[in-house]
Amino acid sequence: MMRKSDYAFWTFVTLAGMAGLTTVFNVSRTYSATSPNAEIYKQLDLFGDVLERVRSDYVEKPDDATLIDNAINGMLAALDPHSSYLNAKHFRDMQIQTRGEFGGLGIEVTMENGIVKVVSPIDETPAAKAGLQANDLITHLDGEQIVGLTLEQAVEKMRGPVNTPITLTIARKGKDEPIDIRIVRDVIRINAVKSRLEGDVIYVKISTFNEQTHANLVKQVDALKKQLGKAPVGYVIDLRNNPGGLLDQAISVSDDFLEKGAIVLTKGRNLEETQRANARPGDITDGKRVLVLVNGGSASASEIVAGALQDHKRALILGTRSFGKGSVQTIIPLGQNGAIRLTTARYYTPSGRSIQAKGIDPDILIEQELPPELKPKTPEKPRGEASLKGHLKGEKGEAGKKEERKEESGSSAYVPKEPEKDMQLQYALKLLRGEMAEPAVGTIVRADGTTEMRKPEPAVAEKPDAKPEDAKKDTPKQ
Repeated sequence: MMRKSDYAFWTFVTLAGMAGLTTVFNVSRTYSATSPNAEIYKQLDLFGDVLERVRSDYVEKPDDATLIDNAINGMLAALDPHSSYLNAKHFRDMQIQTRGEFGGLGIEVTMENGIVKVVSPIDETPAAKAGLQANDLITHLDGEQIVGLTLEQAVEKMRGPVNTPITLTIARKGKDEPIDIRIVRDVIRINAVKSRLEGDVIYVKISTFNEQTHANLVKQVDALKKQLGKAPVGYVIDLRNNPGGLLDQAISVSDDFLEKGAIVLTKGRNLEETQRANARPGDITDGKRVLVLVNGGSASASEIVAGALQDHKRALILGTRSFGKGSVQTIIPLGQNGAIRLTTARYYTPSGRSIQAKGIDPDILIEQELPPELKPKTPEKPRGEASLKGHLKGEKGEAGKKEERKEESGSSAYVPKEPEKDMQLQYALKLLRGEMAEPAVGTIVRADGTTEMRKPEPAVAEKPDAKPEDAKKDTPKQ
């Protein structure tokens, strides 16, 4: 039988040995877990060395904040063309764009020969009420000359807190002396939706997807239906030159025309991040026919809407190939230091198509004749996602279908200002009114009016690597 003192001794030895083994095991685990981080810290040390050398030895004294901003933006921009760093000012500007409202005057301006020129005052805004007119030239703001400022700098000075005054000095044709106009800033709402009646057709132009888009669309369609006094023969939804915007607004606008079914599916790095948005009952057109116009300037959120309506055969897509941006960016605030815009997901149409660097091909391709003065200035190869350096490559669709189309996105983005010269719009109106025979899907309408059929592109089906039902049914994050 073992004595108590011997038992205590061997118990101590045994526990000490176990503790030692546990320590060795934990140390090895710690080293394994932190070794990748150790490499990152070495690289950060290298960055610090380079930063200090630039600060101390560059031929001119650099601005420290600018150096850091550029370094961060360089890292993000190297990922893909749509990831970037937004400093505090650019973050505020982006919030104004997506919110769709700001404190300002209510004028559309441009730069002409270095002078800020009024394109037009917006109806029912302080600028319109104060008497500003199209073609007025703005020379001074609160007595300070603005000739020489960039358009962005001049606009920044005109914006400001609501209920604060500003005096504009303008030169107006027919007036010998400059005119001072005092305007009090008010809340200006960016109207992303403009609509009108084209006879018995309701025409809606959506220029961007901000927080006001869905609400303005519903409001204007209801107003035009009442104005018409009878059911329209159909709707034309113009998404040409719409660069995109908020994902939730693209989903809501798509839902406005759908009764059921998937709208868009987004996939992040991990399978569990897959999310799907579905339509709910209710169609603001009451089931009337819808034609959608797209071109090389239709991107991102515009392509989500066009792709959803095309896959559900709810709308016929007319125009030319869209831009081809099939990725989702998340804005991640950094407190007072701005934010980062980071690509966090790819999106897919309801049928599982990825349009990344490929674009939405219209059902009926309609070329728009360029005016002679623009032909020499138009590049031979249109700019699209596929032409952007460092763009994400297209991949398999959500259901595992291999995308065999070669990368080729974008097309002409020219739209005539005069509706009667807009070949794509006029084609859509005639089609809705039954003034022409229904073309087959895949028809190409050339600028000279001749037609031909588009050659089908091959597609190879592969074994699915993810089932559609694996996706979460939640609304995608924004």
